[in-house]
Amino acid sequence: MSQGGDVQGTRDPAVERRAQRMLIAVLAFVGALLVVRGWVGTEVGEGEAARRVHGYGLVYVERADQAFVRAPAAAGTEGKPAEAQWVAPAPGQVPQFAWTDWKESSATEWAAASMEDSSQESIVVSWPRTAGVWIGALLTLAVLSFLWRDNPVYKLAESVVVGVSAGYWMIVSVWDTLVPKLVGPLAPGFTASTLMPAFDVGSIGTMEVAGALVSLLLGVMLLSRLSSKAGWLGVFPLAFIVGTFAGLKFVEVVNADLVAQVATMAQPLIVVQHLPGDPATAPVDWPATIGSSLSAILIFVGVLSVLAYFFFSAEHKGVLGRTAKVGIWYLMITFGASFGFTVMGRIALLAARFEFLFDDWLWLIDPTKRH
Repeated sequence: MSQGGDVQGTRDPAVERRAQRMLIAVLAFVGALLVVRGWVGTEVGEGEAARRVHGYGLVYVERADQAFVRAPAAAGTEGKPAEAQWVAPAPGQVPQFAWTDWKESSATEWAAASMEDSSQESIVVSWPRTAGVWIGALLTLAVLSFLWRDNPVYKLAESVVVGVSAGYWMIVSVWDTLVPKLVGPLAPGFTASTLMPAFDVGSIGTMEVAGALVSLLLGVMLLSRLSSKAGWLGVFPLAFIVGTFAGLKFVEVVNADLVAQVATMAQPLIVVQHLPGDPATAPVDWPATIGSSLSAILIFVGVLSVLAYFFFSAEHKGVLGRTAKVGIWYLMITFGASFGFTVMGRIALLAARFEFLFDDWLWLIDPTKRH
């Protein structure tokens, strides 16, 4: 029998029942805290406009009506055609285009507007955006529940994140790649009139159409991988994709890493910096000179010592061995800094999620004075 009640890969039913009861108790406790938080409420507004809102996670929006009419076209200049202009309608004039924008506001502004007019509807609660805040908060708590153990709540949140991400990137790929780069060159009129009104039909030439046809052919061949008999056709587009990607990334890596590193090694070790003014007469900026020269020397020594460490054709003894030890120090410092930078980035993400929970959702803090 292994630890935790596992017997030959199965979990003890008693352990499962205790875990389920613990999960239900935690959820009930969190739910009770949320109810108490809503009952206590939050005081929003300042001065006479201050009032208590028995809720949290609310998103207030301000109504902003937009209306435009077509103005007389201005005369063209330098042979260019006249362009239509859209301006705000005059009082009593019926707009040709009108819509309503809802810009995010704050509870303080809502309290001030409600004090002036208790029946005002210019600043109201946006229930769809409020639901988004609550869904985001509950999904955050569901993901954090993995700190306790793997549980159904975490699995549900994980599935939602994966499914939403896949759907989102599919839509982005369709409208950012498939429509403008495939459908557009092959059917420019249909694309401009139905799918993408801002599509530039005049930019389509012979090369764009040929590229779209080749892409369409490769895409159809790639879909043949779904067939057991014609699956061999999918090898050719895969080879094209892998080869093209490898070639492009090779050039990028060489230019970004190898060439840049070699260029850095070719720089002088003593870098003289001058104060602002004419370099021929301006005095030397000694702090900047010392810093730049020290940086150049450290880079030069680091590159040579790390190369010496990875030079395995000779035994690391004598000068080569001492240089390789310096290279080890450089490598350890680099790995430590990289790991620290990664951890710091993850902690920053965690702090951002906690700020979202305590600020946007629970209204326990208000660093930006929005509540």
